[in-house]
Amino acid sequence: MEIPYSSVKPVSPTRASRVPDFRPVVRVASGNFLEMYDFQVFGYYAAAIASNFFPSGNEYSSLMLSLATFGAGFLMRPIGAIALGTYIDHRGRRQGLLLTLGLMAIGTVSIACMPSYASIGLIAPLLVVLGRLVQGLSAGVEAGGVSVYLFEVATPGNKGFYVSWQAASQQVAVMFAAVVGLGLTSRLTSDQMTRWGWRVPLLLGCMIIPMLFLLRRSLEETPEFLKRKHHLLPREILRTLARSWRLVALGTLLTIMNTVCFYLITAYTPTFAGTVLHLAPKDYMTVTLCVGASNFFWLPIMGAVSDRIGRRPLLAAVSVLALMTAYPALSWLVSAPSLSRLMMVELWLSFLFASYNSALIVFLTEIMPASVRTTGFSFVHSSATAIFGGFTPVIATYLIHVTGNRAIPGLWLSFAAACGLIATALLSSSRVARCSAMHEHVP
Repeated sequence: MEIPYSSVKPVSPTRASRVPDFRPVVRVASGNFLEMYDFQVFGYYAAAIASNFFPSGNEYSSLMLSLATFGAGFLMRPIGAIALGTYIDHRGRRQGLLLTLGLMAIGTVSIACMPSYASIGLIAPLLVVLGRLVQGLSAGVEAGGVSVYLFEVATPGNKGFYVSWQAASQQVAVMFAAVVGLGLTSRLTSDQMTRWGWRVPLLLGCMIIPMLFLLRRSLEETPEFLKRKHHLLPREILRTLARSWRLVALGTLLTIMNTVCFYLITAYTPTFAGTVLHLAPKDYMTVTLCVGASNFFWLPIMGAVSDRIGRRPLLAAVSVLALMTAYPALSWLVSAPSLSRLMMVELWLSFLFASYNSALIVFLTEIMPASVRTTGFSFVHSSATAIFGGFTPVIATYLIHVTGNRAIPGLWLSFAAACGLIATALLSSSRVARCSAMHEHVP
C-alpha cells in the first residue's frame, strides 16, 4: 500500500536539492504550448470559422455552431483521460507525453488544411469536428501528464512552483496567439481574415510541431515511476479510480472554478469584446495578450506561495474573492465598455485564475493515489473542463442572448466560485488522507 501524501513527514532537503532544474520543465511544457495554442486560436477566430464551415442565414446560429464545435473537443477529454491516462500510469510518463503530442499534431494539421464548406460541402464541417475530437482526446490527458511529470521531478519544497509551469507554459501560447492575432488584424481586412487569414495562426502551429517532438524525445522517465516495483494494469487502474469516486467527485467540483475562469478570460474574451462590447479587434487582442502575460507572471509566484502557506487556504480565499467580485466587475464593464475597463476587469480575473490554478493543480496531483495519479488527475480535470469550462463561451453567449443581460457571464463565474468553495471545505486534510489510503490498495 502506498503511504498517502498527507501522512508523510516532510524531509529537510539540502540546499542543493532545493535548487530548481528548469531543463525538464522546458522539455515537458513545450508540448503543452501546442495544446493551448490550438484551442486559443479556434476560440479567437470562432466567427471566421463559423463563416467558412457553418454557413447560415443567421449570424447567431453560425456562431453558436462554431462555438459548439469548440466545445465538442472538450467532450472527448474524459475519454482521453481514461484511455490515455491508464496507458501513462502503466507504461510511463515519457511515452505517454509523446503519444499525446502526436495526436494533438494530427488534429492541428487537419483543421488548418481543411477546405471550406463552399469547396467540399458538408464533409468540411464534419471533418473539422473530427479534428476537434482528436485534439480533445489528446488534451484530456496532456495537462495531467505534464503536471504529474513536473510533480515527480520537482525538488523538495518546490512542488507547487514546479507544477505551476504546466499552466504557465499555456500562457506563452495565449500570448503568442494574441501577438499573431494583432499582427494579422493590423495588416488584413475583415474580409481577408474571414476568407483565409484565420488559417495563418494554425499553420504556424503546424510549423513548430517538429521542434516540439525533438524537445519531448529528450525527456527522461521520472525517478518516482522507475522506482515503483509494480505498475497496475489498466483494469486495476480503473478499479482503483472507481473506488475513489468520492475523491473524483470532489476534485471535479473543485476544478470548475479554475476551468470556467480560464476560458472566460482567454478563449471567450475576443467573442465577448467584439460581439457584445463592440470593441475593435486590436483592442481586445491587446487585452488578451496582457492577460496571458499576467497569468504567466502570477502563476509561478502563487505556486511558490502555495508551497509556503498551503493549498487549501489559497483555494478558499480566491473562491471567496471571485464569488464577491465577478458579477460587479462585469456589470461595471458593460455599463460603459472601453479598452481601459476591459483591461482592468480581465487583469483582476487573471490574478484570481492564476492564484487558484497554482494551488489547485498541485493539490489534485497530491491527493490522487500514486498508482493512478495521471488517470485520476486527468479524469477530474477533463470532466470539469468538458462539462463547464469548454462550453463557457457557448453558455455565456446563450445566457446573454436569452436574458439580455450582458454582465451575466459574471454570474456564471460566481457559480463556479461557489463550487470551488464548497469543494475546498469538504476536502479537509483528514478526509483526503483517508480517501487516498482507502483506495490505493487494489486486491
